[in-house]
Amino acid sequence: MKNIIVLQHIKIEDPGYIKDLMLNDNIDITTIELDEGEIIPKDLSIYDAMFCMGGPMDTWMEKDYPWLIDEKKKIKEFVVDLKKPYLGFCLGCQLLGEAVGGSVVKSKNPEIGMLNVNFSNNKNSDKLFNQFPEQIKSLQWHSYEVQDLDKNQDITLLASSPETKYQIFKYQNHAYGIQFHIEIKDSTVGEWGCVPEYKSSLEKQLGKGALEKFDLDAKNNMANMNKYSKILYENFKKIT
Repeated sequence: MKNIIVLQHIKIEDPGYIKDLMLNDNIDITTIELDEGEIIPKDLSIYDAMFCMGGPMDTWMEKDYPWLIDEKKKIKEFVVDLKKPYLGFCLGCQLLGEAVGGSVVKSKNPEIGMLNVNFSNNKNSDKLFNQFPEQIKSLQWHSYEVQDLDKNQDITLLASSPETKYQIFKYQNHAYGIQFHIEIKDSTVGEWGCVPEYKSSLEKQLGKGALEKFDLDAKNNMANMNKYSKILYENFKKIT
């Protein structure tokens, strides 16, 4: 993997710890800041892989964020037509879900906090996640989720949680949706807490003043998340 395109929806949601690993490997990173009006290049064939990050908007908000329309088309082109490696986190997971025929719906209960993710037996033969344990704890911060992929024979379910079936899924063997945030760093929760939409959803779910506890919980689990991010990254490089 020498050349990667990263689709971002807010500047503070970049690939985090994984970005640090990519920079250490001298990978050429092209970042497209969609919320600031930057345009996804027409020729996507020059990129070895695509990362698509999270954001405060939802997939259905095309009237408020019209660039979502082109982004969805480009993701589908990259994943379905060009069959190139893709990693999508949170919103990026949901955009992949739509691109391969699923739907994104409001979750029965939002998932916000350091929560458990349980792997299925499918992870044992998966090239990215086979070294992961049966359960990990990772940061969740979402109130929508991917559904309606059950009949798609190109989809493999890799991990779920009590609230969200498609915590990790893959399309064929090159595109992965990850609903949670394994890519974060020590500074992430504090930075995200400054985003009004994020702070509001956090306090609604966990109560006023929840940010400080959430930040501490994340930092207490950071070593493991960084370890799993590195495994994910090293294995992703092998499929590009």
